[in-house]
Amino acid sequence: MTSSLSAAKRVRQNAKSRARNRTRTSAMKTAMRKVETAAAEGDAAALKAAVSEAYKRIDKAAQVNIIHAKTAARRKALVTRRAAAKA
Repeated sequence: MTSSLSAAKRVRQNAKSRARNRTRTSAMKTAMRKVETAAAEGDAAALKAAVSEAYKRIDKAAQVNIIHAKTAARRKALVTRRAAAKA
Protein backbone atom coordinates (compact mmCIF):
# COMPACT_ATOMS: atom_id res chain seq x y z
CA MET A 1 0.00 0.00 0.00
CA THR A 2 1.17 3.50 -0.68
CA SER A 3 2.12 5.81 2.13
CA SER A 4 0.63 9.03 0.76
CA LEU A 5 -2.32 10.19 -1.26
CA SER A 6 -0.11 11.56 -4.01
CA ALA A 7 1.68 8.21 -4.32
CA ALA A 8 -1.68 6.44 -4.57
CA LYS A 9 -2.74 8.87 -7.29
CA ARG A 10 0.47 8.16 -9.23
CA VAL A 11 -0.24 4.43 -9.00
CA ARG A 12 -3.70 5.02 -10.49
CA GLN A 13 -2.31 7.28 -13.22
CA ASN A 14 0.41 4.78 -14.08
CA ALA A 15 -2.13 1.99 -14.42
CA LYS A 16 -4.21 4.04 -16.87
CA SER A 17 -1.14 5.08 -18.82
CA ARG A 18 0.17 1.51 -18.99
CA ALA A 19 -3.18 0.31 -20.36
CA ARG A 20 -3.19 3.02 -23.05
CA ASN A 21 0.42 2.30 -23.98
CA ARG A 22 -0.15 -1.45 -24.21
CA THR A 23 -3.17 -0.89 -26.47
CA ARG A 24 -1.24 1.35 -28.85
CA THR A 25 1.81 -0.91 -28.85
CA SER A 26 -0.33 -3.94 -29.59
CA ALA A 27 -2.12 -2.13 -32.43
CA MET A 28 1.21 -1.09 -33.91
CA LYS A 29 2.60 -4.62 -33.80
CA THR A 30 -0.60 -6.05 -35.27
CA ALA A 31 -0.43 -3.57 -38.15
CA MET A 32 3.16 -4.63 -38.81
CA ARG A 33 2.12 -8.29 -38.86
CA LYS A 34 -0.68 -7.49 -41.32
CA VAL A 35 1.95 -6.14 -43.71
CA GLU A 36 3.70 -9.50 -43.55
CA THR A 37 0.53 -11.46 -44.25
CA ALA A 38 -0.54 -9.15 -47.07
CA ALA A 39 2.91 -9.44 -48.62
CA ALA A 40 2.80 -13.23 -48.36
CA GLU A 41 -0.59 -13.33 -50.08
CA GLY A 42 0.67 -11.10 -52.88
CA ASP A 43 -2.37 -8.82 -52.93
CA ALA A 44 -1.05 -5.38 -53.96
CA ALA A 45 -4.08 -3.40 -52.80
CA ALA A 46 -4.15 -5.08 -49.39
CA LEU A 47 -0.40 -4.60 -49.07
CA LYS A 48 -0.66 -0.90 -49.82
CA ALA A 49 -3.45 -0.48 -47.25
CA ALA A 50 -1.54 -2.51 -44.65
CA VAL A 51 1.64 -0.46 -45.12
CA SER A 52 -0.33 2.76 -44.77
CA GLU A 53 -1.98 1.53 -41.58
CA ALA A 54 1.36 0.37 -40.16
CA TYR A 55 2.93 3.78 -40.88
CA LYS A 56 0.01 5.49 -39.18
CA ARG A 57 0.25 3.32 -36.06
CA ILE A 58 4.03 3.64 -35.84
CA ASP A 59 3.92 7.42 -36.26
CA LYS A 60 1.23 7.77 -33.62
CA ALA A 61 3.19 5.65 -31.15
CA ALA A 62 6.24 7.86 -31.68
CA GLN A 63 4.19 11.03 -31.44
CA VAL A 64 2.88 10.15 -27.97
CA ASN A 65 6.30 8.86 -26.80
CA ILE A 66 5.43 5.18 -26.60
CA ILE A 67 8.44 4.47 -28.80
CA HIS A 68 11.43 6.66 -29.62
CA ALA A 69 11.43 8.58 -32.90
CA LYS A 70 14.43 6.67 -34.19
CA THR A 71 12.80 3.37 -33.26
CA ALA A 72 9.79 4.48 -35.29
CA ALA A 73 12.02 5.28 -38.26
CA ARG A 74 13.67 1.87 -37.99
CA ARG A 75 10.32 0.07 -37.82
CA LYS A 76 8.97 2.00 -40.81
CA ALA A 77 12.09 1.04 -42.77
CA LEU A 78 11.54 -2.59 -41.76
CA VAL A 79 7.93 -2.47 -42.94
CA THR A 80 9.03 -0.92 -46.24
CA ARG A 81 11.74 -3.52 -46.79
CA ARG A 82 9.39 -6.40 -46.12
CA ALA A 83 6.71 -4.96 -48.37
CA ALA A 84 9.18 -4.36 -51.19
CA ALA A 85 10.77 -7.79 -50.88
CA LYS A 86 7.45 -9.63 -51.14
CA ALA A 87 5.73 -7.42 -53.71
